[in-house]
Amino acid sequence: MNRSIVAFLFMGFFGIPTFVQAQAEPEEIAMATNEFQDSFYEALKQKGIENYDKAIVALEKCLKSQPDDATIHYELGKNYLALKNYESAYASFEKATAIDPKNKWFWVGMYDVTYATKNYTNGIIVLNQLIVLDPKFKEDLVSLYMATTQYDKALDLINQLNETVGKSDQREAYKIRILSQGKYQNTEIDHLIAQIEKFPKEESNYIDLIYRYSKNNEVEKMLEVAKKLEREIPTSEWAQVSLFKFHIEKNDGPKAVQSMNVVLASKKIDTKIKHRVLNEFLLFAGKNPQYDADLEKAITMLEADPTVPVAKEVGNFYYNKKQWEKAAKYYEKALATDPNLPLETPILLLQSYTEMKQFEVLSKKAQSLLERYPSQPHFYYYAGLGYNQLQQFKKAKDVLETGIDYVIENPVLETNFYIQLGETFNGLGDMAKKDFFFFKANQLVKEKK
Repeated sequence: MNRSIVAFLFMGFFGIPTFVQAQAEPEEIAMATNEFQDSFYEALKQKGIENYDKAIVALEKCLKSQPDDATIHYELGKNYLALKNYESAYASFEKATAIDPKNKWFWVGMYDVTYATKNYTNGIIVLNQLIVLDPKFKEDLVSLYMATTQYDKALDLINQLNETVGKSDQREAYKIRILSQGKYQNTEIDHLIAQIEKFPKEESNYIDLIYRYSKNNEVEKMLEVAKKLEREIPTSEWAQVSLFKFHIEKNDGPKAVQSMNVVLASKKIDTKIKHRVLNEFLLFAGKNPQYDADLEKAITMLEADPTVPVAKEVGNFYYNKKQWEKAAKYYEKALATDPNLPLETPILLLQSYTEMKQFEVLSKKAQSLLERYPSQPHFYYYAGLGYNQLQQFKKAKDVLETGIDYVIENPVLETNFYIQLGETFNGLGDMAKKDFFFFKANQLVKEKK
């Protein structure tokens, strides 16, 4: 800024109009020039010691001899601005721009006034003039568009700047704010698609587009983008998503494992995609048990993610395939990671032990769960079933008689309780109670039919 002012000082001192020289005596010209210089230097001195009122008086003397000197109006504006006389400051800067519209600092003065007074609407008008002289002020224009909630214009300018000068943290923060409003989601998606067509080797556009699809839960579209990325940038971590699917389809286990491990270890790849990859490998490993160790490693890699209980989902997969040992293994792993999983998981774990006839493990596990959930009837039932099979009928009697009181509107579970109580009293030699509970179980079965 100082270099520009110096240039204008020389213009003010020596750029004396020729018509004045033609009409005045040399002595008069010298006198006028000396008076102008004295007043101007006085103004600078007073401004330097913050005597802005006196600086203004001196500058007004300068205007008497050179009313169209843009530098004097600019200096007046700065002094008025220092005094917070915003109206006069703006008028002075505006006068300077009218005389010399190509000097950016005169426009900066006007912009400073609009910013100080929070007149952002007028500030946008000034900035649109200023950026013609200095495009760097587009950054300020983005901020004013945000301040005036002109999000369409802000987003267009952000995208333009991202493409021409690169991204910035501030603009990215603005963009996140804009895109948090649903109506801009499709606008951004369309923009990213266009950017990918224009710059096919720019990985960040693919990743941003995948993220947008992720927000909409459009997994298939996410995979399509990853596939396109793999064609354009095979070395990308995201490209491994597409390569993984290719290797799975070709039944190439070692290469599929290699791609999967890259995907699961990546800090760039979306969690939804990671789980999709794991699920596909789970199906593959179900048919190819030689990859169980790789599956175990993959599950361990994803266990840190709290959003999806991976081990539980794997347990469900094996449970549905009636592979009880594997189901129990992963249910135990899931509960060790998160003991507060929904009750469905420990119940399925106990049923898995029942199917494997591991009754000692069953009774101990059910009993430990009862300590945590003393009013959950399923755990009493499984504990009783386990004790019956171990012929510990007294323990079975105590736990089953307590647990049945917690059964509410669950005829299937109630029937199973009566059957186990019948087995208990049969073991205890009480035939009357045995017949009584088996009768009650039969009655419930008939009512259900």
